[in-house]
Amino acid sequence: MASIGIRGVAERAGVSVGTVSNALNHPEKVSAASLGRIREAIAELGYVRNDAARMLRAGQSQTIGLVVLDVRNPFFTDLARGAEDEAVRHGMSVILGNSAEDSAREAGYLDLFEEQRVRGVLISPYGRIDERLRLLRERGIPAVLVDRASSDRRVSSVSVDDVAGGRMAAAHLLQIGRRRIAFVGGPVGIRQVADRLTGAREAVASIDGATLEVVPTAALTVTEGRRAGRALLASARMPDAVLAANDLVALGVLETLVVEGSVRVPGDVALIGYDDIDVASAAMVPLSSVRQPTELIGRTAVGILLEEAAAAQPRPRQVVFQPELVVRASSGG
Repeated sequence: MASIGIRGVAERAGVSVGTVSNALNHPEKVSAASLGRIREAIAELGYVRNDAARMLRAGQSQTIGLVVLDVRNPFFTDLARGAEDEAVRHGMSVILGNSAEDSAREAGYLDLFEEQRVRGVLISPYGRIDERLRLLRERGIPAVLVDRASSDRRVSSVSVDDVAGGRMAAAHLLQIGRRRIAFVGGPVGIRQVADRLTGAREAVASIDGATLEVVPTAALTVTEGRRAGRALLASARMPDAVLAANDLVALGVLETLVVEGSVRVPGDVALIGYDDIDVASAAMVPLSSVRQPTELIGRTAVGILLEEAAAAQPRPRQVVFQPELVVRASSGG
């Protein structure tokens, strides 16, 4: 069945197309009698206004595209919530895309958002996308990096100092007397993971006799954390501390060490994660973690994006928040 357009409504109501348009957008300009007939016609015909077309004609969309690394990770769920709250405050909506740590899927969402002429794009990128974002900007679609600092100062970003976070987490483990630390997580090609590892290495290098072993994972998931936990159990010498690249990996490691290996946490192995997602405090051994202001990241990114969309000559901004160490039972808190 063909969709009903504004012309069909006008014919049914016995008014002009312009009168229907005014009824939809400026009802105060239409008489009560005409407005009543138009509303009756809309109800009878089942007319649904095409806001996408309307915004395209107006040259301005009311939607923002958001691409995250893994929608299963509560960190990105909270980030999206913050972005959505700020967007709604400005009468806008957010379309969410999950790249699933896949460059092709990431590129597909960027293509889709460009086709939809979104107001702008927020993205937590998987790979290097500086050139792609440059092309978006040239076509009038601003972009802001979220949860990753910009290496290209021409692109705005809202991030957390992950080098400081990794350093903070490793320093905590060293301060409680641990010397054989395993950093678990990956791929290291993800900038956030690489930065957290850099910070951990800096802390370990400052203490004589301390070592840092890297146990890479294929993804930042509980399943990969379990696999890494089994690798640790099978190693010739267990570490006395584990720093995981995020809380999901840490929870997988924790489950495997305690359930399959009968390892005492924190007695035998102290453990700390990253992100401080809600479930961290409810784990079988409450998880120490590095907290990020997740919803604030999303809200701030939307604010910057809308500023850039409205400016004739936008000036990119780099906002960097500081992380916070949260100590719980998994590291002796």
